Amino acid sequence: MFGGRHLRLAGVLGATAALAASSGCGGDDVAADPAGKQLFVQKCGACHALADAGTKGQIGPDLDFAFKQSVADGLGRDTISGVVRKQISLPQGPEMPADLVTGKDAEAVAAYVAAVIGKGASGPSGATTGDGTTGDGGGTAEANARNEVPIPADASGQLAYEFTEASARPGKVTLSSKNESPVPHDISLKGGGVDERGDEVSGGDTSKVTVNLKSGEYTFYCSVPGHEQGGMKGTLTVR
Repeated sequence: MFGGRHLRLAGVLGATAALAASSGCGGDDVAADPAGKQLFVQKCGACHALADAGTKGQIGPDLDFAFKQSVADGLGRDTISGVVRKQISLPQGPEMPADLVTGKDAEAVAAYVAAVIGKGASGPSGATTGDGTTGDGGGTAEANARNEVPIPADASGQLAYEFTEASARPGKVTLSSKNESPVPHDISLKGGGVDERGDEVSGGDTSKVTVNLKSGEYTFYCSVPGHEQGGMKGTLTVR
């Protein structure tokens, strides 16, 4: 979302200070727009870390960190929303052209970011963990009798699968990933000479990939641009 990491971070904080000086601290009356969250994950999550969204991008600033001191100093979240909206309207380098989202979509993204920064992460159920973790990725996805491994995408639209570890037996292996969210994802597999991609799906459809595998470790991931880099990946162990 925001364009060279330190330069962009300085720009965000500089804009915060400037807007605060001109408009006062403002209030805390910003609601987390669900549409804004979905748009943030799709458009911004590959570049930005934001705990509530479950995104881990490292090209742009970590937004929880970028505004941490401002929030501690009492800057209102409505003011922060204005800062984020202004940053969206300006070019931030090749990774983030001006107006990556526009109109009501931009307002929704700005309001969402302002409402959730520094408040911890929401797991698939929407519950806040409060410790900066997403609540996903627990346990191991196990193959069934047909050597099929279900690895659902996070239902809330975060860049994550419900498992970061999976296991299967050598031979014909099918990975399936049901995606209940409106954010498009797929299930793909690479490593050991394997490079297979499933179809992009959303809204309750399932992406599948079937490969003949030898014993070893492979990486399952979402091949939608930026999603793997945002943390949507895991390890498949075949033995």
